[in-house]
Amino acid sequence: MKILCTVVNTQTNSVVGSIQVGLYPFGVAVSPIGNRVYITSTLCVTGCNGIVSIIDTTNNTVIATASVPDAPTGLAVTPDGSAIYVADVEFTGTAGVVSVINTATNTVIATVPVGVNPWGVVVTPDGTKAYITNGGETSVSVINTQSNTVSATIQVGSQPTGIAMSPDGSVVYTVLGFSSNILIIDTATDAIVGTISYDSPSLYHAGIAIKPDGGRLYVSSPGNPDGDSVSVINPTTRETVAVNSHPYGLAVTPDGSKVFVANSGSNNVSVIATATNTVIETIPVGSAPYAFGVFIQPRFAGTPGKPNCYGKSVSALAQQYGGLTNAAAALGYPSVSALQNAIEAYCEA
Repeated sequence: MKILCTVVNTQTNSVVGSIQVGLYPFGVAVSPIGNRVYITSTLCVTGCNGIVSIIDTTNNTVIATASVPDAPTGLAVTPDGSAIYVADVEFTGTAGVVSVINTATNTVIATVPVGVNPWGVVVTPDGTKAYITNGGETSVSVINTQSNTVSATIQVGSQPTGIAMSPDGSVVYTVLGFSSNILIIDTATDAIVGTISYDSPSLYHAGIAIKPDGGRLYVSSPGNPDGDSVSVINPTTRETVAVNSHPYGLAVTPDGSKVFVANSGSNNVSVIATATNTVIETIPVGSAPYAFGVFIQPRFAGTPGKPNCYGKSVSALAQQYGGLTNAAAALGYPSVSALQNAIEAYCEA
């Protein structure tokens, strides 16, 4: 049986390819410079290992796989691209683990015990901490990435699922699966410092994404029983956008103009325009898309608003494409100056 990962062009909202990966693909993460995509999948229904497929984005082919325990779910790449933190659910229902993969060798270099059924993973912009939601219990585990040990366990309440990092790394937003609340965790103190409440027609809440400017949150809510939706959360307003069946993973484009939502129950992807909070396109894809994580390839490597954003982006592009002239051609810019102007606009966003 062929299990395919669908490749979508976010500029044209169209399918441009497919890649064969393992059974039951679930989590997705992209390297900081966008040259690698990592996808978790399981090798069988129960009692066996999972894999992380490593995809080269220049030709959309799997170039390697890494073996991890049982059923891998969410994952995240460190900002320097050197390691991947992969949440692994234990089939026995006991405490799960986080596998740490060295991207230079594509091998597991550490295994960190965490809580039951770990799902979402994020890493701080400075790469010093990883946060993992333990969906089988009521906690978030904090991993010190220098020692690869749990440095804190934060009690958050009913079954946390999705998790997102603010662009500046100061706080983490954690979705509670069976509560219409998002908890805000201060990354300096690893303490809960606030709660955001929102209305939702659903009893369950899954993924979360944040605009690059940090001003808006998006939460996917699979039906069960009153309607599949994405909640749009501003500092002062709340809005609900109806999407297709069983939305799970979602991600925002680097320019903040669109949200892509994987609808696992209807085999398609909804595209939401953030200016109007309306669905502007529905893209048919393969069977049961989940795409749990940040699955949109970053346009540039830097973080908007950071002083080193422009230089980091230019260096990463030059390294990836063998010079800015090649990078401009590969990314569809008519000249190097046009590419540089786009980088400046992105970094100042």
